[in-house]
Amino acid sequence: MRRPELEPERSKKMSFSKKIIIAFIISSAFVGIVCGTGYWIMFDLPKIKTLAEYTPMESSRVYSSDGKVIAELYIERRTFIPHYQIPDYLKKSFISIEDIRFYTHPGVDFIGIARALWHDIKAGGIVEGASTITQQLARMLFLTSERSLKRKLKEAVLSIQIERHYTKDEIIGLYLNQAYFGTRAYGIEAASQTYFGKSVNELTLGEAALLASLPKAPSFFSPFKRPDKAMERRSVVLKKMLHHKFITKAEFDKAMNEPLPQIPHMRKYEAPYFIESLRQRLELKYGSKVYSAGYKIYSTIDHRMQSIAEEAVKKGIEAIEKRVKPSVQASLIVLDLRTGHIKALVGGTDFWKNQYNRATQALRQPGSAFKPFVYLTAFENGMVSEDTIVDSPLSFKANRQGKVWSPKNYDGKYYGLVTLKTALAKSLNSATIRIADRVGIKNVIETAQRLGIKCELQPYLPTALGASDVTLMEMVSAYSTFATGSTIGPLTYERVLNRDGIVLEETRPEIKEVVDKEIIEEMKLSLSAVIKEGTAQRAKELGRTVYGKTGTTNNYTDAWFIGFDDRLVVGVWVGRDDHTPIGVKETGSRAALPIWIEFMKKVPLQTPAD
Repeated sequence: MRRPELEPERSKKMSFSKKIIIAFIISSAFVGIVCGTGYWIMFDLPKIKTLAEYTPMESSRVYSSDGKVIAELYIERRTFIPHYQIPDYLKKSFISIEDIRFYTHPGVDFIGIARALWHDIKAGGIVEGASTITQQLARMLFLTSERSLKRKLKEAVLSIQIERHYTKDEIIGLYLNQAYFGTRAYGIEAASQTYFGKSVNELTLGEAALLASLPKAPSFFSPFKRPDKAMERRSVVLKKMLHHKFITKAEFDKAMNEPLPQIPHMRKYEAPYFIESLRQRLELKYGSKVYSAGYKIYSTIDHRMQSIAEEAVKKGIEAIEKRVKPSVQASLIVLDLRTGHIKALVGGTDFWKNQYNRATQALRQPGSAFKPFVYLTAFENGMVSEDTIVDSPLSFKANRQGKVWSPKNYDGKYYGLVTLKTALAKSLNSATIRIADRVGIKNVIETAQRLGIKCELQPYLPTALGASDVTLMEMVSAYSTFATGSTIGPLTYERVLNRDGIVLEETRPEIKEVVDKEIIEEMKLSLSAVIKEGTAQRAKELGRTVYGKTGTTNNYTDAWFIGFDDRLVVGVWVGRDDHTPIGVKETGSRAALPIWIEFMKKVPLQTPAD
């Protein structure tokens, strides 16, 4: 039997026990929630140590042989710059507008969060953010732009971890190298080049403030699209810098009056036809890294020679189009005889209108510019330049049944018994065909292929007069053998370095002797006669020893001149893309040779390497 006086005491004990149990359950649940939330946030959190291995996508740069940057290759235009090379006033312009307590908070600005929350509550919606520069960096490198509580919590945790492992200057340096500034510019150096055409260490205060105003909304605050908004936003940055005593009143007034940029400095390639050819070659070897790994590519192009070549083509086409209807095209290649380096390349009159490269892609008939292969074959078969051949009418059965082919000389005249040297100098078709028939057209083709002609050559006598298609690049490369007796493959770059300056590749010319020196002397004797007494006498105005050969095809469709001195071989082609005639009497000596002479007159007699 229970004692009534003990009931309240037992009831109290049971009530206390229940409270303990309930408290334990609640605390366990709370711990579970906290742990679960922590796991939910942390289980797939990126490892901060990977930041030490972080390498941003960076433009690769192409340099000329004389050290000038002539092109950038990129998906994202970006040039990494170390934090210690970024001016202090530039860092402060970003801190003033993005994160004024950057140097004091631990990665998350709790004061800023409280202030932003209060402003949002008063406004009844989100009107102010509180992401620090470190949080923005964490989001750019590790997270997405998803608007969710989980992402924000991850962002905060990552930011605190980043702050524990890196200095403030390292963090802002990474941020400035990663941020997007609009107009395809990623990172502060690319932005500086795109908006102002200069490096970050050359920026004025006003320019720095404008760049600081862009990351929030690059398109909205673009000085090219909304100059009024860009001016307002820049003013906000400068006022904040003045308020926080980062700048003086005098500096503020000067910066406020600086003009905005009018147009972006989008780098156009120099030597564009060459760069496009080089880009394709590098992409085959290095894949997409050529656009993102920050390579330094040292090309073979000589910046000064390239400028001279482009001007020579421009001047030559202008002169031709005063005589004929427009839309004439031209290409020019310069090859160093000692190294095989392409020193200049022009693939057309305007790359930005038409990217078709007539120096490397166009298959055109070389006309009489092909004849030296016939004479070289003759010399290798025991003939010499002073031997004679008959220049008179002749006929051959054509491929078509009942047809006869009768090659005629350009001027319609025949010269009877002439030396081989004279026959080449005067570009006599009849005499050349007799030689080709004597040595065999298949042997002539073998000679051309040995010297570097890769295009298919038809095994018929008209090929001796240049009736088979070739490229200018192949012809220039083959002509280098007439100068030295050796083949030397055209090279477009000397070396490739990675972003740390480590050499990934160095090229070496592959030189192979394919013609005896005695034979080469006979060739040079004959090719110099073309200048002294033949179809290219105009080149005598250079006042020095040069060698070469003109070429003209039927109906004046193609005009060529390829020639060399003791260090360079230069080839010029002139024609129309649709294979219609250039114009009446527009021969190799009239249309192509003047461009060649213009280049050779202005090119330095000695290169820096000499």
